[in-house]
Amino acid sequence: MTDEKQPRNWAPEFEKALQAEAQDHYTLRLYVTGMTARSQRAIESIGEICEQHLKGRYDLEIIDIYQNPTLAEGEQIIAAPTLIKKLPMPLRRLVGDLTNRERILLGLDLRPRK
Repeated sequence: MTDEKQPRNWAPEFEKALQAEAQDHYTLRLYVTGMTARSQRAIESIGEICEQHLKGRYDLEIIDIYQNPTLAEGEQIIAAPTLIKKLPMPLRRLVGDLTNRERILLGLDLRPRK
């Protein structure tokens, strides 16, 4: 009689770890219109917020809708700057120059709602 151990099923633990990582990692897209003052303010503001609150846990893609109009069309962007939080869910859209820090933190679920 041999006392062989059954192979351990790591799948549930692996999936749980993947979900936790996905919840912790942010995928953001910022749509701007050229390098206007408003676009630059939005880029600086979201950059500071990401570095302060999401350091090492985010991907930020900046898309100029003048250079990539089809991307903006696909996302149905009607105003710029627009920040889209793709992950973690739920998807969120924030429009404006992103200088209202408290509103941005709430929109990104980085501050508890009151």
